[in-house]
Amino acid sequence: MNICVFLSAAELDERYTRPAREFAELLGKGGHTLVWGGSDVGLMKVVADGVQEAGGRLVGVSVEFLSAKARPGADEMIVARDLAERKALLLENADAVVIMVGGTGTLDEATEILELKKHGHTDKPVVLLNTAGFYDGLKEQFLRMEAEGFLPVPLTDLVFFAEEAVGALAYLEESRGQQ
Repeated sequence: MNICVFLSAAELDERYTRPAREFAELLGKGGHTLVWGGSDVGLMKVVADGVQEAGGRLVGVSVEFLSAKARPGADEMIVARDLAERKALLLENADAVVIMVGGTGTLDEATEILELKKHGHTDKPVVLLNTAGFYDGLKEQFLRMEAEGFLPVPLTDLVFFAEEAVGALAYLEESRGQQ
């Protein structure tokens, strides 16, 4: 399975890097391909290292203005013109999506895939990996949106909230009929 991971390129504390690496190792050992923003820095590097070291493939989608930070040695590296094209290419090359910790770019990517699902333009499974409670506030906001009628479909049809790497990958494999 090609699993797109939206995440930060920032250098982060071990409470975020350790669970990200665990997920990456599971992904690689499972024979899956990582589709990610292509950067060889920060959390993106941690995940790419973990996948590659565990035998998985790497498909990066960088963007022209960040191409100097692109990972050398990826199995495939696509360079998009801009962030909008990058986001489209990430989703186009993925069978499933995992949202890890990140900033505004990660949030932008997350809301894009959820909008596509909400409107029936994709049926790809989406997991929000809530490492160290990072997305507790966002989950609360989504539940409020659902309760107050802002979501035309149940939240559970849009995204699965996982607290740990094992649960995230298990959900994706089950969603795609792999076990």
